[in-house]
Amino acid sequence: MTPRTSKADPQILEMPPQKMAVVQAKGAPDKVFAEVMPALMGSVYTLKFDRKKKGLPTFKVSPPRACYPDGLDTPMDEWTIVVGVPVPNDTTSLPQKVEGIEVKLETWACGTVAQTLHIGPYDREQPTVERLHRFIEEKGYKIAGPHEEEYLTRPNAKVLKTIIRYQVKKKVA
Repeated sequence: MTPRTSKADPQILEMPPQKMAVVQAKGAPDKVFAEVMPALMGSVYTLKFDRKKKGLPTFKVSPPRACYPDGLDTPMDEWTIVVGVPVPNDTTSLPQKVEGIEVKLETWACGTVAQTLHIGPYDREQPTVERLHRFIEEKGYKIAGPHEEEYLTRPNAKVLKTIIRYQVKKKVA
C-alpha cells in the first residue's frame, strides 16, 4: 500500500504545457498585483463569457500563478513579476480590458516540477521555500526554472494557501 501524502508534503510531478493569459510588471508584489490583476482577470473572464455567447466550450477560471524570474534575492521593489492564468489551448487572442496594461498569450512549458503547499502569510514563506529546496536536493534534482507561486486563496482570505513550485531536472552524475 502506498503511503498517503499531504498536499503540504513536497512532491515531484509532471505538468503539461499550458497556454496562459499573462501580464508582466516590475515592483513589489503588493503594488504589482493591485495594478495588473484587473487587466488580467478582466481579460480572462471576458474570454470565458465571449466563448459561452458563441456556443464554444467554456472553461473554469483557475487560480492565478506568478513567476519571479529575477530570483528572490533581488530587492523586492526591483522584482520582475509575470502573472498568468491558464486559458484554453485553442485561444488565439485575448480581449484587452484595461488601457495601458497588455494581456498577452504565452505557453508555459512546465514539465517536471517540485512543489509544496504553503499555508500562511506570504511574508512567512521562507521556511517552506527552504524545505522545498532541501527536498529537491535530496531527491537528486536541481532547480531549472524561476520561483513560481499559485495562489489558491484571495489575498484577504483568513488562511492563505499558496503552492510554491520550481521546474526541476535530474542532476547528472
